[in-house]
Amino acid sequence: MSSFTARSTSWLSYSNTRSAIAVASALEESALLSLLHYLLSHIRFFDEDAIGIGSWTEAWRLCRDVDENDVAYVALALELDAELWTSDKKLKLGLRKKGFAHFFKTTG
Repeated sequence: MSSFTARSTSWLSYSNTRSAIAVASALEESALLSLLHYLLSHIRFFDEDAIGIGSWTEAWRLCRDVDENDVAYVALALELDAELWTSDKKLKLGLRKKGFAHFFKTTG
């Protein structure tokens, strides 16, 4: 499994994600905890304070008239020269129009 990077504040949505996985998978508690441990061990959480001002500025330029709520995710992708993983079609279209096309491609 590849490693992924997420904003450190992404951890805050863990309980919602855990609940959704529990319902969708119908796993017993011990199996669910094992799965979540495995998944979380492959995510590197990145503190937003470590993102450089240049990445923040460029992310703001890219996102300001598309979706301001995504500035931090785009800034992190820029800072790490990483692909942005999103299913937000409006965001992708808006970023592509401004020359950003570094998206993680999923299969299926």
